[in-house]
Amino acid sequence: MKKLYMILPILAGLMFGSSGIFVRTLTENGIDSTTLLFLRFSIAIIPLLIAIILTDRELLKINLRDIPLIIACAICIVGLNLCYNESMNTVPLSLAATLLSTAPIFVLIFAYVMFREKITSRKIVCMILAIIGCLLMTGFLESDMVHIPPLGIIAGVGAALFWAVYLMSSKKSIESGKHTFTILIYSIIFISIALLPFTDFSQINGFISINPSMTIIFLIIHSTFSFALPYIFSTLSLNYIDSGVSSIILSGAEPFAALMFGFLIYSEIPTVLMFTGFILTIVAMLMLSRQDNVKN
Repeated sequence: MKKLYMILPILAGLMFGSSGIFVRTLTENGIDSTTLLFLRFSIAIIPLLIAIILTDRELLKINLRDIPLIIACAICIVGLNLCYNESMNTVPLSLAATLLSTAPIFVLIFAYVMFREKITSRKIVCMILAIIGCLLMTGFLESDMVHIPPLGIIAGVGAALFWAVYLMSSKKSIESGKHTFTILIYSIIFISIALLPFTDFSQINGFISINPSMTIIFLIIHSTFSFALPYIFSTLSLNYIDSGVSSIILSGAEPFAALMFGFLIYSEIPTVLMFTGFILTIVAMLMLSRQDNVKN
């Protein structure tokens, strides 16, 4: 059964890998970073609320002692999205995804310090394979680094750090008895309210006026598939597999998705090194999917 739940972070990574397409499209149509985040989070409230109503309405109940952890998750989500959006807009999509894939380094350290999750040799080997594979898949070693802005690289690493802290905060909330949906719904409600003063609604009206039916569908797909579902899958996976394994798998799937979207949408044909990186990433996932006999 544990192997089945390995699919959750893989799906989350594949969906996160599609976010660059939405971010660049919205940015090119005049949507600034805070307005983009408001659209992403506020629309995501709807599918999450529907999921809660269909499963268990009791999940909407929280205690005052839960608020600090929920706020911590909300801050991490905002930091992650701001940094990642900046990275995707300033460096190649695949490079931004690779920078985010450094999250397992932070996760393994945080998990050891906070939850005493043992750093096994398998985790270390898989982390190294996944990161090397992701690096090769981006074509990073074959590119000219002169024209890559340092800010984009710093933002990408910042996104990885925020992602690692989010996993730790949400895992703490789960261990205190809170459900995935409870953590997410209150986090994005808090974020949406906080972003209201910084949102430019004239930009939203301008984008929707281009083609109301198509742009509204685009915004719903953007929020659902690049945010709501991947966050649900990645956070839900923490109920069944430890945070280090979940993060390594997700970090391998996302750059692979970015590579595939680049091939399918932008006709970017992978090189031999990119294909080698794909093989290394798959090997890392297969190693993680085997039953770990080491007791933490």
